[in-house]
Amino acid sequence: MCSRYTLSAPPDAVRAFFAYREHPNFPARYNIAPTQPVPVVIRGDEGVPEFVLMRWGFIPAYVKGDERPPVLINARSETVAEKPAFRAAFKRRRCLLPADGFYEWTGAKGAKRPFLLDRPDGGLFGFAGIWECWQDRKNGGEIDTVAILTCGPNKVVSRLHDRMPVILQPEQFEAWLGGEETEAENAKALMAPAPDDFLQATEMDPKINNSKLDEPGIQQPVQPALL
Repeated sequence: MCSRYTLSAPPDAVRAFFAYREHPNFPARYNIAPTQPVPVVIRGDEGVPEFVLMRWGFIPAYVKGDERPPVLINARSETVAEKPAFRAAFKRRRCLLPADGFYEWTGAKGAKRPFLLDRPDGGLFGFAGIWECWQDRKNGGEIDTVAILTCGPNKVVSRLHDRMPVILQPEQFEAWLGGEETEAENAKALMAPAPDDFLQATEMDPKINNSKLDEPGIQQPVQPALL
């Protein structure tokens, strides 16, 4: 599962890494939480990457405006191609979510310990995602919503959780964003755990548990971190 993540890199660095044309200016984020607007990269009309903002919390197209929308922040890679809520988006509306870290928790209920998972060099990476434009027929208007795909863990994440977000490498971005031009079976092959040496785990101060806190300095490591 992925329920909180970070994107603290400068906008120009994010733009260069994901090769979109837009020049968005967005603040550093240290504790991104579900239902918030998040940066997303989609395949634009000309087949090139495009930057957009979406709500993190996928709403299936069949949900009616008078229903309480679900908050589907993750989709399992093993079943995303078959699940009615996700299969159309997986086929036609795959996307990337820029990130440079995510959080996982371990320990007993009521005493969960937060860990930051990031690259040893602090660099960027892209979560594999799917998106849907939900039409609120009751109140009018449209909402673009997104979910992060998850898979089994690599060696580092397995010490904390039995799931991890699907992380794609830059050489995989074009194939993932290819829409129907990338056959579903080929897209499925991209959804695998990150290499064991791709991420490091650092225990964080429990204040990161508060999703309302999102400011510089909130990422305070706990030393020593004992798993």
